[in-house]
Amino acid sequence: MNVRMSGAMALLLLAAACAVNPATGRRELMLVSEQQEIALGRESDPAITAQFGLVDDPELQAYVSDLGVRLAGVSERPDLPWSFKVVDDPLVNAFALPGGFIYVTRGILAHFDSEAELAGVLGHEVGHVTARHGASQMSRQQLQQIGLVAGMVVSETFREYSGLAATGLQLMNLSYSRDDESQSDRLGLRYISRLDYDADAMIGVFEMLATAGGGSGQGRLPEWQLTHPYPETRSEDMRAEIARTGAARDGLVERDRYLDMLHGMVFGQNPRDGYFEGERFLHPELAFEVTFPSGWSTVNQRDQVGAVSSEEDAIVVLTVASDIATPSAGLRDFLSQQGITSGGVSESETNGVTTARATFRAETENGAVEGEVAFLSHDGVTYRMLGYAAAARWSARRAAVASTVSSFAPVTDPTVLGVQPMQLRIVTLPEAMSLNSFVRSNPQGVDVDELARLNRVSPGEVIPAGTRIKAVEGIRR
Repeated sequence: MNVRMSGAMALLLLAAACAVNPATGRRELMLVSEQQEIALGRESDPAITAQFGLVDDPELQAYVSDLGVRLAGVSERPDLPWSFKVVDDPLVNAFALPGGFIYVTRGILAHFDSEAELAGVLGHEVGHVTARHGASQMSRQQLQQIGLVAGMVVSETFREYSGLAATGLQLMNLSYSRDDESQSDRLGLRYISRLDYDADAMIGVFEMLATAGGGSGQGRLPEWQLTHPYPETRSEDMRAEIARTGAARDGLVERDRYLDMLHGMVFGQNPRDGYFEGERFLHPELAFEVTFPSGWSTVNQRDQVGAVSSEEDAIVVLTVASDIATPSAGLRDFLSQQGITSGGVSESETNGVTTARATFRAETENGAVEGEVAFLSHDGVTYRMLGYAAAARWSARRAAVASTVSSFAPVTDPTVLGVQPMQLRIVTLPEAMSLNSFVRSNPQGVDVDELARLNRVSPGEVIPAGTRIKAVEGIRR
């Protein structure tokens, strides 16, 4: 009876939830309304902005937003609350949230060669939204969860293999996601063509992705495991789509205007947000340093910096504790949490840093953990450093975590405090030359191969006089 009921429920859901895809005109399953899409995007946007930060360049932000809004305006869903932002991340990436919230990284902007290419990627992301790909994925997941729960209720055998079933569903969704990516490529072409941009810009984007991702062949996952088809496959498919649709291949490119917008943009990791020299982490803006355990894997994110042991059995993380008045108050609040037992407590003040620290034991759903927590106040900012391991491994990790806590110290070295990021500079070649020749007389912050990828040429290729190229000024940290 349970099986019959779950089957009837699924049929009712399917009957009630079929909707016409606004971008394709096809009927498909949809359990998420447009208002829910918009609400999800609005709720998620502040978290995305906080995680990555926005590039502090109002002119660049307005330029990308204006282009995105124009593309959205010729799409099938022009009335969504569209938002286009440049996030402060060096990786080559772009992504969209349901409801019309779209983001491009400064890393991907650095690798485009024209406004038409930027339009192609923005159009692709608009396509994800207009075709409701995010909402469709959510609908499938909701239906699959209903099916999984029903199966686990009625079948002991299915319960035993539910993990395998979930893996299969993930692979199924992965293939759908790849189909979504291909569909968004076609929609991107549709939208840039409506604004008279050169269709070949789409192919230029895929050629850039092939080199920015390390080139074809070695070191990459099999294509069926990727959320995107290989750039080479996308390029071939796009050539066929351009031929099928008759899209113009002599439209707007706007290379000079685009390069003007890139001039002075930060390139690569921004050391002002903190950087590593070996295990030593230095933060110029906040004027502190911490030395993490030797051999541990380190990570530096906008909201935290930390390290994981080589055996992945311990972690130590430093964050800003913006809601804590004093180190002693922070420590007291932490140790008063349910399930936490305090060990030794100490307070000190050294070199202008006030510290309150303690060892602790905590009971979690996955077993007991032991660790050390410290709250540190420096130059008007309070930080929390938390290190822990499974209780059975704490004795082997305790000294490393304690040493990391003790290493927190102010930075006064003007070389560190004054460090600056690399920047893109747009340079006009005074005479015909190769990048090899250019670099010999104009030292760069990146090697010649990376500079060649940025400029879509080979290092030895002779570039005509008067050509504008991207140069990278500064020192990589």
